[in-house]
Amino acid sequence: MTTPNIVDRALWITWYDLPEDGRDAHLRWVHDRYIPAVMERPGVLWAAHYASLKKESSTSARVIERKKTISISGVPTGRQYILLFGAADAHVFADPVPGAFNAGLPEADRKMLALRVGARMNVMTEAGRVEGPEAKSYADGMTGAPCIQMGNFDHAWQEDEDIMAWYVQSRMAALAQQPGCIRVRKLVTVSGWGRHGILYEYPSLEAQKNYLQHENKDPGRKAWADRTLPKLEHAPGSSYLACRIWPEPG
Repeated sequence: MTTPNIVDRALWITWYDLPEDGRDAHLRWVHDRYIPAVMERPGVLWAAHYASLKKESSTSARVIERKKTISISGVPTGRQYILLFGAADAHVFADPVPGAFNAGLPEADRKMLALRVGARMNVMTEAGRVEGPEAKSYADGMTGAPCIQMGNFDHAWQEDEDIMAWYVQSRMAALAQQPGCIRVRKLVTVSGWGRHGILYEYPSLEAQKNYLQHENKDPGRKAWADRTLPKLEHAPGSSYLACRIWPEPG
């Protein structure tokens, strides 16, 4: 199930909202100035920027209805945009750490960052991944796919083994067979809220619509998911369904 020679095992993830006033200017700045500045850092391998879709756009409502959303005071609630940077390992983002990197930008860039509302950052590393049937034909290599579904969550430590087993033995095993799936990355947190993340990658929104097909057709897998998903406590807005706005899909 695993893929050898994985070289982009770490992600720096930023979730945030934007006001209407200044939104277009901020997005141009992200693509023209901020992403290139981060990409100059040694070890940063790729970048991808996403706009989240409204929940009603997702066919994963069954999953969304079964999960819990945390209400921990102080956890930012941004979700409209998701910015990903990939690197060989999490320590690529450690010197400087994301907050210090942003604080050290020129004043004009810091003013653009200040437009963000509810911004939240995590650095995550891969616990493992599987590749789906679309991996061989995916032309963008390591770069995040045109359509993603991402969850950021925690759960009681007593559930660690069962949830680890479920992801590997059931959910990720099913997605490895699912037509339309490029890959699935199971993530653990190095810094930021929530110990866990999951990143599903698809070539299009249309391909994502059937992402639970193999799981739902198997009564054992479906029953296991029904038992497991309510145990996950998700960050505000998670899971996120989003389409890539930079680089534009070819």
